[in-house]
Amino acid sequence: MGIVLALIFKCALGAIAVLIIAILSKSKAFYIAGLVPLFPTFALIAHVIVSKEQGAEALKQTALFGLWAIIPYFIYLFMVYILATRMSMWSCLSLATFGWIIAAAGLIYGWNKFYL
Repeated sequence: MGIVLALIFKCALGAIAVLIIAILSKSKAFYIAGLVPLFPTFALIAHVIVSKEQGAEALKQTALFGLWAIIPYFIYLFMVYILATRMSMWSCLSLATFGWIIAAAGLIYGWNKFYL
C-alpha cells in the first residue's frame, strides 16, 4: 500500500504544478508560469530515491549531472526565444524540443564517455 500512496503523492505534485501553471498563465504575471517547472519537485523525488537506493556519493553524482542538464534546457529556451515570433507555436516548440533532445543525447553520451 505504501508504493501506491507514494505514486498518488507524486501524481498529485505534478497535477498541482500544472494547475499553478494554468492559473499563472492567465494572470498579469504570466511569465512566472515559466518559473514553476523549475521548482525542483521531481528533482527532490529523484534525489530522495537515489540517496536511499545508492547513497550519498550517487546523490552527489546525480546533482552534478543535473548541473550539466541545464544546458539542454538552456538550448530549448533559447530556441523558443529566437523562434517564437518567426514561426507558428507548434513549429517553434517542435524545433526547440528537437534541440533539447539533441543536446540531451549529447550530454548523456559525453557523461558516459567522461564520467563513467
